[in-house]
Amino acid sequence: MMMRYSCVVCLVAIATVSLAPDRASSQTPSPSPLQLETKIPLGDVKGRIDHMAIDLARRRLFVAELGNDTVGVVDLNEQKVRHVITGLREPQGVGYVPSSDTLFVANAGDGSVLLFRGAEYAAAGRVDLGDDADNLRVDSASNRVFVGYGSGALAVIDPATNGKIADIPLQAHSESFQLARSDRRIFVNVPKAREIAVVDRFASKQTASWPIDNGSNFPMALDESSGRVFVAFRNPPQLSVFSVRDGSAIATVGACGDTDDLFFDARRQRVYLSCGDGYVDVFETQGDAYGRSAHIPTISGARTALFVPELDRLFVAARANPGEPAALWVFRPIP
Repeated sequence: MMMRYSCVVCLVAIATVSLAPDRASSQTPSPSPLQLETKIPLGDVKGRIDHMAIDLARRRLFVAELGNDTVGVVDLNEQKVRHVITGLREPQGVGYVPSSDTLFVANAGDGSVLLFRGAEYAAAGRVDLGDDADNLRVDSASNRVFVGYGSGALAVIDPATNGKIADIPLQAHSESFQLARSDRRIFVNVPKAREIAVVDRFASKQTASWPIDNGSNFPMALDESSGRVFVAFRNPPQLSVFSVRDGSAIATVGACGDTDDLFFDARRQRVYLSCGDGYVDVFETQGDAYGRSAHIPTISGARTALFVPELDRLFVAARANPGEPAALWVFRPIP
């Protein structure tokens, strides 16, 4: 009798399992945190594409087409290339200064920063830095332009005179750097020195060094409201979070590979990371923890991007691949 009862229980249990709904299959997939809205063709653009900048008043996006020796000017209203600036030498960094209506273009090939003014981008000047002019940032508060270049320095340019007014020495060539809005600091990734350099931009000198074990720190972003510095590494591919106060480590999480741009979405408390291995990673913040919520396919080589909070859009530069020409992929954050 005991054996017969046990068998009945087994049969009931099996029936219950077989009739129970498959919870995993019945769940509705979560919507992607980034929705691809459109692709804007960039025309006959070959090779690597580097960084971007925005003219908000005209809704024009500037794309440094390094391998093409050009800068494309994309009209976001008409969703097409409106103008192409030619005659450049491996343009890498771009920045627009509204006060003088001037576009600054940093060229790796000859170390120059070229200036173009007005709606038609007439040549307006040249600043020779000597070697490998790279990332460029505009400080609207002080009306200064900062450019990383050479074997280790940030050049300070005054848009009012179109001249270099200072150099800030660094231990090696800088990659991405970010200007704090709440104080006078600049945070600089210096991979070959295995450090994050902290610079006083008014005193024009480095004031601190945050040593790191991984010498592949390229993109960077800030969350000043929470006191965080985000840095992405290429080898191994990971996102690390540091305290803006003293550089102490807060978190590290695996990420997509061959990254070159990183942005913090303050509205949604998210991090966007664009990678050359063909993905955009999205990370959600939960206190001191950071989890990857999406691994969104793009295209091989699409490692540069620009997040524009005023337009609430993430623009990803997709270089030309077999069967697909170069284009600007436009993503809308959800929700």
